[in-house]
Amino acid sequence: MSVDLPSPAAPLRIGTRGSPLALAQAHETRRRLMKAFDLPEAAFEIVVIKTTGDDRSMIAADRPLKEIGNKGLFTKEIEEAMLGGRIDIAVHSMKDMPVEQPVGLVLDTYLPREDVRDAFVSLGEKTLEQMPAGSVIGTSSLRRKSQLLNRRGNLSVVEFRGNVQTRLKKLEDGVADATFLAMAGLRRLGMTEAVPHVAVAPEEMLPAIAQGAIGIERRSDDARAEAMLAAIHDHPTAQRLTAERAFLAALDGSCETPIAGLAMLEGEEIWLRGEILRGDGSEALADDIRGPVSDGAQLGRTLAARLLERAGPGFLPGH
Repeated sequence: MSVDLPSPAAPLRIGTRGSPLALAQAHETRRRLMKAFDLPEAAFEIVVIKTTGDDRSMIAADRPLKEIGNKGLFTKEIEEAMLGGRIDIAVHSMKDMPVEQPVGLVLDTYLPREDVRDAFVSLGEKTLEQMPAGSVIGTSSLRRKSQLLNRRGNLSVVEFRGNVQTRLKKLEDGVADATFLAMAGLRRLGMTEAVPHVAVAPEEMLPAIAQGAIGIERRSDDARAEAMLAAIHDHPTAQRLTAERAFLAALDGSCETPIAGLAMLEGEEIWLRGEILRGDGSEALADDIRGPVSDGAQLGRTLAARLLERAGPGFLPGH
């Protein structure tokens, strides 16, 4: 089909949060679309939208995410802007995305996935294993908190929010001795040399579902956006996320439960690892499954069912 391409006079409006990382992801999306359709930068407009999760007073106070509305915390206002016609597409960090989209919106485009690992950040450049007992680790992630307490119960965890720059400043101010970031974020910001960190292997800490992946959302009735996004869609990333997000959906799509998961492609097969934890880190259950790539979603649901059966009633909220 022929696509009515955007132009400087009528640009494609790309919605995003305003953090440096969110902007870097929007710029990457724009670059890929420019290259795919041989368009100038002026044919696109980056539209910054403030979300509930970006409230600076709540970030400064390290308010826990669940206190201010976990599900859709970083997406609600952006999706409202798209449904209202103020933007044409929205660029998201996939680990922030609920498993279901609002009626009228579709999330089916992914850019090539970055490094999936967590980065352990301490100003003394220590590894997690080298941190002395009683050290204070800052994180707002339920998954990271539970994994940390499970593996190093002699450490203390405090709520710790903000973008990369904000978190580094909090470390310098002594709010915590160390924190976690995503390797993908450090790479996309070009900060791997500037930030003292140690990459954490998935075998040590399984990452968040869809960590390192960028998703692009559109209106379901926007044929132009659908055609343009198809040109930059990364199919292998989609295959991996299909399995991971099916696993998440079968467990708890609200982001209020400590869940980790990672799918890897191995030829025509997919290898999915998953972990669920009690919030206090007192117990962690892990399992993995392999099968045809085409069965990714079913593999995710099967793995979730296995873990839920082992966990028994009450391990996860709602189960």
